[in-house]
Amino acid sequence: MSIRVILASSSPRRRELLENAGLKFEVITSPAKEVHDASIPLEELCELNAGLKAEAVATQHSDAVVIGSDTLVYIDETPLGKPADLVEARAMLRQLSGRTHQVCTAVCIMQQGGEKRLFNDTTEVCFKTLEDADIEAYIQKANALDKAGAYGIQEHGELIIEAIEGRFDTVMGLPVELVLEALEGFRA
Repeated sequence: MSIRVILASSSPRRRELLENAGLKFEVITSPAKEVHDASIPLEELCELNAGLKAEAVATQHSDAVVIGSDTLVYIDETPLGKPADLVEARAMLRQLSGRTHQVCTAVCIMQQGGEKRLFNDTTEVCFKTLEDADIEAYIQKANALDKAGAYGIQEHGELIIEAIEGRFDTVMGLPVELVLEALEGFRA
């Protein structure tokens, strides 16, 4: 008997990562409102939001194991979420230019009334030094508005990223190997 798995996210990147891993799941976007509080440490804030997302869906689907996730870009101890507009996206990319920052993805896997696993993974990302023309070229090719920090490593990342230290898929939005390991305990 297999267990019903729900991804509580509308992220096409998370969906793609899980599909590529061969996991059978359905998508139900979480209605949870994210907490935006720069005074909360990076890992705690990501885990808090991942938990809120998973719990909001799990309460409605007690027969399923729910995966909630949250990704944040951090630089200078400040979280960068999704930019509100292209002006903010350009400012974020300028702030990241020529510097190393952290990307944390937290995951909450839970079943209503049952087990709950909460973990995170952080990857260091080093940006190339970007001129305004480089930023414009990137924005023309990639959708900077729907990603934390105004960039996606998988979407023309070679234009802006020098190197990473850690998991590529963590920067993309879901550390798949860690998720699959955590799901093993929920298998029926």
